[in-house]
Amino acid sequence: MISISNKTSGLTDDVNLVNTACVACSNEYCLIKRNMKSSVGSTFVKQRKEIRCKKGQQFIMEGAAVTGLFFVLKGKVKVLRTGLHGKEQIVRFAKEGEIIGHRGFGTEESYTISAVALEDCTLCYFSKENLQEVLRTEPTFTYDLMLFYANELNKSEAKVKTLSQMSVRERVIDTLLYVHRKFGQQHNFISVLLRRREYADYAGTTEEQVIRVFSALKKEELIVTKGKHIGINDTSLLQQEISEHNFYLDS
Repeated sequence: MISISNKTSGLTDDVNLVNTACVACSNEYCLIKRNMKSSVGSTFVKQRKEIRCKKGQQFIMEGAAVTGLFFVLKGKVKVLRTGLHGKEQIVRFAKEGEIIGHRGFGTEESYTISAVALEDCTLCYFSKENLQEVLRTEPTFTYDLMLFYANELNKSEAKVKTLSQMSVRERVIDTLLYVHRKFGQQHNFISVLLRRREYADYAGTTEEQVIRVFSALKKEELIVTKGKHIGINDTSLLQQEISEHNFYLDS
């Protein structure tokens, strides 16, 4: 393994990388995995680097120069932007097979987001130069990436519209359902441990408001809580409450 510095790579300090292969990857929905039969599989993936991050470690810093794309091989990640007065806003969560850092790709701009590991993670990193080369030579992969961007734009526009029309309670419920769809539920609890502040940062409200809504949902027996753990008793009941806002668009 080698340790690289953000001065040369755009990544945060002390991130460990190692060459590896994509053949054994279990993320069948990954863009790279889906294009393994082309020269993407024979040449491009040889340039891949594997990054191992500890829980809480930041691996993309907002404002750093764009150097490439990240794919989550294993683990869970939160993606953030800095808003007014330095307030952090979680724009999405990512799990296995998903892309991070794509919004600035293809330009000389800086990363517009930060990314932090929610648990110990393994990430696949492809440099900007290698990606540009394969996009020029592999139309199938380029088309696949274009569809991904179109889908991301659709979800972003839907979220902006939805948030502008939802009450605080509806935004918190929408966030709960989104996290549940994204990560699933095990042993009666959503299988990612988030702080109330993180729910608030995604829902666009305050931690106090999230606590109030959670308390109300618990009294209504729509959710159960145990410390930071949250479980949804019946997703269909929560879905009904925000059904007019098309909750299913953001997954």
